[in-house]
Amino acid sequence: MLNLQTESINLKQDSRFGKNGAPQGTPKSRRRLYQSIVFNLLRAAALVNGAALAIILWFMLARGWRAINWEFLTTAPYDSMTKGGILPCIVGTLCLGLGAMVVAFPIGVASAIYLNEYARPGKVLRIIRLGINNLAGVPSVVFGLFGLAFFVIYLEMGVSLLAGALTLAAMSLPVIIGASEEALKSVPDTYREASLGLGATKWQTIYRVVLPAAMPGILTGGILGLSRAAGELAPVMFTAAVYFAPKLPSSPFSEVMTLPYHIYVLATAGTEIEATRPLQYGSALVLIVLVLGMNLAAIIYRARLRNRLS
Repeated sequence: MLNLQTESINLKQDSRFGKNGAPQGTPKSRRRLYQSIVFNLLRAAALVNGAALAIILWFMLARGWRAINWEFLTTAPYDSMTKGGILPCIVGTLCLGLGAMVVAFPIGVASAIYLNEYARPGKVLRIIRLGINNLAGVPSVVFGLFGLAFFVIYLEMGVSLLAGALTLAAMSLPVIIGASEEALKSVPDTYREASLGLGATKWQTIYRVVLPAAMPGILTGGILGLSRAAGELAPVMFTAAVYFAPKLPSSPFSEVMTLPYHIYVLATAGTEIEATRPLQYGSALVLIVLVLGMNLAAIIYRARLRNRLS
């Protein structure tokens, strides 16, 4: 009897067992197993996304690289768009994308500053944020119809570069506001308290302390907005793009050609769709490279700014 009691006490004191004699470490091993499963699922999802992107790039590159040459990049299309290049489309896409960012970026950042730094928490603020989140999920064709009704017809801008840029800016605003507000929220409150404690005003604190610290995250929102604006078809199809414009835009009220609309025309409404198949893939490849190039430039600037701040 004494031996059994002694053995039970030794089991309870053994580091491998709990108070009831149950093996310790079982919940921990289960957590490690669940963590390993979740991490493997995340790795698999990232691998699938990367593989899909690689397949798309390879598909476009294999079918479009033969069409790309100096003439293709520096001349306008001619002969029912079966010959020539896409220079007006490249210039029109750049003007629309950059014009949209010139309008949307400062308005989006200012809106995020107001919502995060000045607006009082309450029902009105919740409604505003709900509206912004809903606008971020609205299909682009709805923004295109809005731009057609408001900018093109009501404000009498006509089908023009300005109307298209303003429509793309309205479409990009929810993304920029959401990303900018999250970036401002990530700045520690101790930064604000230290600045205010040194005698700075609220605006000086925001301008000189909060905004520089949040700028890398704000630029992320700008990159997302630029990517969406540069590759959209529906908004510019109603407000800015035309079938053929041999000359480059000379004013904000000029009609423009864009790469997304040009690809759509060649693939669906052209007179010789099969003859223009290499031009379709070549234009799509140029659009991908153009969007990646603009994103890369913004990412490099963001990285340099982050290194400077750190």
